[in-house]
Amino acid sequence: MSATDPKQIAKARRFRKSLTMSEWLLWERLKHRLDDGLVFRRQHPLGSYILDFYCKAARLCIEVDGAHHSLADRPQRDAERDRFVEAQGLEVYRIAAADVFADPDAVADGVRLKALARLNRS
Repeated sequence: MSATDPKQIAKARRFRKSLTMSEWLLWERLKHRLDDGLVFRRQHPLGSYILDFYCKAARLCIEVDGAHHSLADRPQRDAERDRFVEAQGLEVYRIAAADVFADPDAVADGVRLKALARLNRS
C-alpha cells in the first residue's frame, strides 16, 4: 500500500472525533488489547477511502453499515469501495449497525474471531 495523502490523514483524524454511535460502541470493545495480540485502528485512511476499522495483522477491514447504506447509489459505491479494498489484499467484513446496537459484545467477539481466523490462515 502506498503512502496516504496528508489530506486523507487529516480527514481520518476528524472522523475519529465524530464516530457514529454504532462505531463508538464497537470501538469501545475493540480498542482494548487482549492477549490475542490483535490491534485495531479506527477511521484508518486507505487511498481515497476511510475504513471504519482496520486490523493490519489480519489484513481485515471492518465496515459498520447504517440504514443509509441501502439508499440511492450507496450500494454501488460500497461495492466499488469493497473492490478497491480487496484489490489491496484486504478482506472487507461488513456489519449492520443494528447488530452492533443489539449486542455490541457479540459483534466485537465476532470481529476478533474473524481476525484470528485470517491470522491462522497465513
